[in-house]
Amino acid sequence: MRKIILYLTILFPVLLFSQQNPKSSVKELSQLINTCDSLLTATNYKQLIIVASQGIKKTKSNYFLSRFHYFKAYGYEYNNNLYEKAVPYYEKSLEYAKKGKHLKEETLALMRLNYLYYSTKQFVKRDSLIGYVKKVLDTTKNIYTQGILNGSLGEYYLDQSAYEKFISYKIKAIDYRKQFPKNDTKNIVNIGISYSQIASAYIKMKQFKKGIEYTNYAKPYLKESPDVTAYLFNDYIKCYVELKSLDSIKKYYNSIYNLVNKNDSLHLNVSSANRYMAEYFIARKEISKASKYAEKAVFYALKSNDDEILMEANVCKGKLEFEQKKYTEAIKTLNLALKHAYEFDKESFIIINKKLSQCYDALGDWQKAYFYQTIYSQHNELMLMESAKQSIANAEGKYQNQYKQEKINTLSTENKLKNFQIENTRKRQIYLGLGFILLLIIASLLYKQSQNRRKTNEKLQLLNQELDQANKTKVRFFSILNHDLRSPVSNLIHFLHLQHESPELLDEESKIRLQNKTLIGAENLLSSMEDILLWSKGQMENFEPHPKNVYIKTLFTDTENHFSSNENIEIVFEDAGDIQIFTDENYLKTIIRNLTGNAIKALEKTQNPRIVWKAWQEDNQLYLSVSDNGSGGKQEQFKALYDEKEVVGIKTGLGLHLIRDLAKAINCTITVTSVVDEGTIFILSF
Repeated sequence: MRKIILYLTILFPVLLFSQQNPKSSVKELSQLINTCDSLLTATNYKQLIIVASQGIKKTKSNYFLSRFHYFKAYGYEYNNNLYEKAVPYYEKSLEYAKKGKHLKEETLALMRLNYLYYSTKQFVKRDSLIGYVKKVLDTTKNIYTQGILNGSLGEYYLDQSAYEKFISYKIKAIDYRKQFPKNDTKNIVNIGISYSQIASAYIKMKQFKKGIEYTNYAKPYLKESPDVTAYLFNDYIKCYVELKSLDSIKKYYNSIYNLVNKNDSLHLNVSSANRYMAEYFIARKEISKASKYAEKAVFYALKSNDDEILMEANVCKGKLEFEQKKYTEAIKTLNLALKHAYEFDKESFIIINKKLSQCYDALGDWQKAYFYQTIYSQHNELMLMESAKQSIANAEGKYQNQYKQEKINTLSTENKLKNFQIENTRKRQIYLGLGFILLLIIASLLYKQSQNRRKTNEKLQLLNQELDQANKTKVRFFSILNHDLRSPVSNLIHFLHLQHESPELLDEESKIRLQNKTLIGAENLLSSMEDILLWSKGQMENFEPHPKNVYIKTLFTDTENHFSSNENIEIVFEDAGDIQIFTDENYLKTIIRNLTGNAIKALEKTQNPRIVWKAWQEDNQLYLSVSDNGSGGKQEQFKALYDEKEVVGIKTGLGLHLIRDLAKAINCTITVTSVVDEGTIFILSF
């Protein structure tokens, strides 16, 4: 969920401006400004609207008109979230600030409009506003404006799920904000909010420990702001739900309730806290506990008058109703959430379409189930591609290095200018001393530059190694995809060609049998594709095994389904009983599939072809074997299975050298015995 910033306003000293209304003096208007400021601090938003309206009637000054319109808009925004009423007054505030060239007032109006255009779903206006914000940032060196608008620009990119840009702008905003006056308490709060927003980005990327780290950075800055602290506690809950730490979840859940008072602004935080609790218990299948929290989440979301919070609460409720098998009710709830889900949160949009597909599937409405499954697949694929491109973990260092280097260059230029001025004003006797000092500075800079270059080269070498490893990983997965999917697809195409080109060869019974066979083969192929793609996603950064206890009969069943479309070859799986093995399921599954595929290839010209898989235990050691009655081969043909220098395998698709690498990674030894015209047997020992 997007991090919402609530309490962000900076007040300024009152100056003299032209075009003042004769009926009201600068002193009187300044007193009204002070009154508005006091009402804002006291959160008396209804009275703030009244006083600001009085101020608007009393002046014609661009400065005061901008200030009073801002106060009135602020009152509407925080008086039960009346965003629609607030927007026109913020727009007027921006208009008068531009006319009078009052940069700080313009900055405040731009910042609030960026958020409210998002909240009121005026996305075209928001895009136009962001274009103007970028022009302002390019043309000003004002620290205050840079601090506020870089942060606002970061929030825009957060809503677009462009996390790298978001973090870059947010860190830049924090650096500028740390240059604000030290006694500015509101700025201190906003530094904390910026850190918490970075934490939210890491949470979006499912880096929950990193999310807790940045939430901890934010905490000291937010000690005196209970309303914003409520958002912080929700971030903790979100992380600990994923880390399955129930004690920590309850701790921060109760902390949020301790902050609740008559102020309606906390309703959305209470809704979020209950939603996270519901999600935790739904994941654990404790449906009765989850139901209580899901109802509370919807109740407080309605009270908050916030569409995004209500959307998220309805997604949670829809998940719960699905688990309760209330499919019709779940469809109604999920459709309520779907209305604006795409604009608010693309991840929620994907989840909703997936759940709708599952609901219609459970009701037997295959057409609608397929429709929503298609939407889910398309957008989920786009999100996976975007996720793979993200370099969020390096965003901080990337920006910091660039920013520090710019500072070094600026300081170097300033020093040279100062030295030049000194050389022209001082006496000739100190010229040699100044020259010597200048040489020391240059030597120091050159030495530092040399050190930086050396460090940069080391980093580049490391990155090149990582890139090389990533390319090897990519090649492996493409090889696995090619081998595991090519044969089933080929068989399906064979069935389809037979039905299309020679229908007269098939009687009705054969047609039905082939159609059923094609459907089952397609379903098994889809299951295999999802299996391989999920594995490849999990192995995206580090290609390494993740062992767990796996039943051998589960692997046999998977292999049988995968090759179910091979009609002409008998594949036998001898009962493995309850034999288990502690290994990486995906590695072993890939080895089994590809040894089976190699056996099928070897049986192309064999009459009565037969493949047999066995599993047994002997002397506390587990064995698997696959045998075929094919033409067999010479031992040299299997050299790639043992010799790591041999990279050319027999023409079996995946290649024995990759089978060798996968087996080695899970401590599996493969031996092969092959007799010409009798067949081949591979034995895997663990």
